Amino acid sequence: MNKTININLAGIFFHVDEDAYLKLQNYLEAVKRSFASEQGHEEILSDIEARIAELFNERIQNERQVIGNKEVDEIINIMGQPEDYNVGEESYEESQDATTRKKITRKLFRDPTNAYAGGVSSGLGYYFGIDPIWIRIFWVVFTLGSSGTFFLIYISLWIFVPKAVSTADQLAMRGEAINISNIEKKIKEGFENVSDHVKNADYAKYGDKVKSTSSNFFEGLSEVLRFCLKLIGKAVGLLLLFVSGISIISLLLALFDLTTFNIFDAPWIDYVDVVNVGAPLWLISLLVLLVVGIPFFFIFILGLKILIENLKSIGKTAKIVLVSLWFIALAGLTFLGVKQASERAFDARVTATENLYFNHTDTLNVKMLIDDRYVNEFDHSDGFNIRTNENNEQVIVLQDIRINVKSTQATTASIQIAKNAQGNSYENAKNRAETLKYNYQLTGNTLLLDAFALSEIKSQFRDQKITVTLHLPVGMTLYADGNTYDFNTWSSHNNNIPIKSKENQYLKIDTNSVHCLNCNEHHWDAEYEDNDDSIDINFNSDDDEFNLHIDENGIRMKSKN
Repeated sequence: MNKTININLAGIFFHVDEDAYLKLQNYLEAVKRSFASEQGHEEILSDIEARIAELFNERIQNERQVIGNKEVDEIINIMGQPEDYNVGEESYEESQDATTRKKITRKLFRDPTNAYAGGVSSGLGYYFGIDPIWIRIFWVVFTLGSSGTFFLIYISLWIFVPKAVSTADQLAMRGEAINISNIEKKIKEGFENVSDHVKNADYAKYGDKVKSTSSNFFEGLSEVLRFCLKLIGKAVGLLLLFVSGISIISLLLALFDLTTFNIFDAPWIDYVDVVNVGAPLWLISLLVLLVVGIPFFFIFILGLKILIENLKSIGKTAKIVLVSLWFIALAGLTFLGVKQASERAFDARVTATENLYFNHTDTLNVKMLIDDRYVNEFDHSDGFNIRTNENNEQVIVLQDIRINVKSTQATTASIQIAKNAQGNSYENAKNRAETLKYNYQLTGNTLLLDAFALSEIKSQFRDQKITVTLHLPVGMTLYADGNTYDFNTWSSHNNNIPIKSKENQYLKIDTNSVHCLNCNEHHWDAEYEDNDDSIDINFNSDDDEFNLHIDENGIRMKSKN
């Protein structure tokens, strides 16, 4: 039984059979002698050892497996014998046989030699066999069009795709065989410099090429196309610089204005404070700046790289810090967003009912009132405004007011005021609803309803609204002023009597319906009801009454007389 020898190859330990070790040692010594006089021979040998270690790793199943002659022979067959290659300057390329030139399957790496940011686009260009400029344009266009989704994909590739560090990695990225010949060739190319190319250039050859190109239409056309593509690339880079630069500057100015300098008068800041979850405005602005500004910063760098080919990288540390800050800011905004959503998790409703004492044989007149300090129009609105009250204190002004009318068999009319609000708990929502201020007054037979409600600024806006429900005895008469139009309802849900579009008319209350007392014989009263699958409209006049039913089967009309 042969003894086992532990070796360290490219920083990796292997267990090798004694005979296999001697064969591998002789092979490496032969390779070393072949490249002893070559420029960069140490780097060549280092990359060859790294490639052999990689091939050994592919063939062992576990850490205790011993490498034998079979594995060593396979590796030598892949790498090639040193005497198979003529590494001289004159006949180097001529000695490449079919095996040496054979392409292998490309592997995906990040290309640090042609990197604008992380080398992802250049690596993908080699992997798919297309110009990296198109990959970069793809990232920019789809990142802007997907709200940053493709930027996250790019960052993920940047993090998880390995960088082509060694010569073997670069050959695998290009789909070239990783053997002695190609490793030597790749490293020798790295040691060539501009002066050598100028010194050894065959100017006569290039002159003939120029003449040939000028006489070849298609060759010239391809040059024009390449120039146009480069010009388009530069234009894209300039556009990226402009858009990202303006965006970053705008974000910085907004942050400084909101936190320190107050350059611009921004009354909307008060509105932001009313709807947010209590986080300082400067913190929200900073998080938005990082989440939006960092991608624009990378786009700005990409634009510079497109315009300036030898632009120095900002450094790996800076990139990691920026990406980390972006994820932290995104997590912060997500947390605040979830917290904001939880502020509307619970609904509370507080109601108060009061009898309306007046002569029921008379007509009840309903009107809306406004106050110029708060509102100046009779408009329903789901939003809010911020105004100053008589004590010079800021208050939230709401116009989400709804008026419902219901019939009752009681002999006394009543009014119910329902206040609704939301909060992160039922108690919180209830307290917010209770602080909502809404006024009305009965003067004779006229009911005056405020067209607005007030809430304390500290209560913030959490979808507060008012619902006024009038319970009117059957047989009494209602007259709704025209200024109630925006606040009346169409819906007959929950036994409501729809009076919208019946303003300025005398309406006699019946059970769940009304009859117009001052409408001419040609006037129709319509009651509209929208169900899930059908629509019912009841038409009433002095001399006729019929129902119009609309559903998926068509339209049907039925007279009730």
